[in-house]
Amino acid sequence: MHSRPSRRSARRRYEYAASAILTILIGLDACFAAPFARAQERRDREPNSVYVDRRARLAAQVDCPIVLLGLTGREESSQAYIFEQEENFYYLTGHNEEGAGMVILPAKSSGNDASNSAREILYLPAKNPQKEKWNGVRISPADPGIEARTGFATVKLFAEMRAAVESLAKTYPCIYAILPYEKELGGYPHEKETVDWLQQTAPQTKLKDIRAQITALRQIKSPGEIAFLKRAIDLTVDSHLEAMRMMRPGLHEYEVAAKMVDVHAMGGSEAEGYAPIVGAGPNSTALHYDRLSRKIEDGDIVVLDVGAQYSGYSADITRTIPANGKFTPRQLEIYNIVLGAQNAALAALKPGMDLCQKGSKSSLHKISYDYINSHGKDLHGKSLGQYYIHGLGHNIGLNVHDPGEYCKSLEPGMVITMEPGIYIPEENLGVRIEDDVLITETGYKLLSERLPRDPAEIEKIMAQGAAERARAVKRGDD
Repeated sequence: MHSRPSRRSARRRYEYAASAILTILIGLDACFAAPFARAQERRDREPNSVYVDRRARLAAQVDCPIVLLGLTGREESSQAYIFEQEENFYYLTGHNEEGAGMVILPAKSSGNDASNSAREILYLPAKNPQKEKWNGVRISPADPGIEARTGFATVKLFAEMRAAVESLAKTYPCIYAILPYEKELGGYPHEKETVDWLQQTAPQTKLKDIRAQITALRQIKSPGEIAFLKRAIDLTVDSHLEAMRMMRPGLHEYEVAAKMVDVHAMGGSEAEGYAPIVGAGPNSTALHYDRLSRKIEDGDIVVLDVGAQYSGYSADITRTIPANGKFTPRQLEIYNIVLGAQNAALAALKPGMDLCQKGSKSSLHKISYDYINSHGKDLHGKSLGQYYIHGLGHNIGLNVHDPGEYCKSLEPGMVITMEPGIYIPEENLGVRIEDDVLITETGYKLLSERLPRDPAEIEKIMAQGAAERARAVKRGDD
């Protein structure tokens, strides 16, 4: 039988338990005190000279200082959140850590400027060894060689930025920043918070918007950006080919998406460019369907709109394939109409054309719409133009919907999508074909050309995948 413990033994156990609980509480406190965000590790970045040049080109366009703040890393509280820098800040700095700020003075100094004052300053958080134990090392102004590492001749503590802006407000009549606006890519809380901070710091200073100038720079891609986009596109093509090979009735949409994401990650992608879209049957008619819960059935058409990100740059590619490996006559009819619309637009694609939906002579969208509206009918004998419910394309880059004016003429160096589509809910039939295209001096280069668009080629790849599965079953492979 067990003897009753002595009072001293009981006290020791109590003290040990109390000590253990205290240790746990301290650990939990440290967990909650630690920042949530982990910084996304970019596979590569452009040389500092590229970012320096972008800032210089921006400085040449303004008559007052530019003040930009990076994201803080506290924008989300999810444990799954991985920090990604605000796109415009990253475009000008290549800096992908939280809590940074930047001041760029105009290229033409004002009469009150000291000729030897720093023309651009990067502000970084102070070194915090305690936080680094949790989330890894961060760069700081105190690091040796920080100027060479960042490409800024002057790097200071973020805590000094407010005083610097207050001083600039006494010298200049205005400050440039990214002002909030209510459109697809704007109005984010970060932009409002930046403006609020500036209005508190320099309440008498007029704020001007620098967004348009940055947008104009971002539309023309550098050789380095094109290389990153090509890598993202190649990974995306690989994943679409794998999806074609694995596709069959009985799979769930999420299984196909998971395989495609895995191909991206194993190839070096840091993240997806956007939430994967795998829509089968009725879900093929929802443009940005993201539930991925349907079990794919025999006879379904499946829209695969999935794109990898590489070094911050996103591909955007869509293919539409038959679940069982063979298009039905009606699916093939609609598919060929969409393919014909894309080919018609590609045949006219060159500098000077645009993506405007207003129907101008230079509108590629109008070319694609007219093709769709003049080929085929719905079940009621009506033209199919009413089922083409989105634009033909958009810019891609650091954002899968990179900034760009749809009615502005295309220029060499832009990278856009070409993605006509038809979506007929009554028939559970949606088809979209989307490719990524570089505008050249004389026309275009189809960056996603390696991924077949021809329906016969798609069926061939799917048949090869089915044959390989059959051989694997015969061999007894898992």
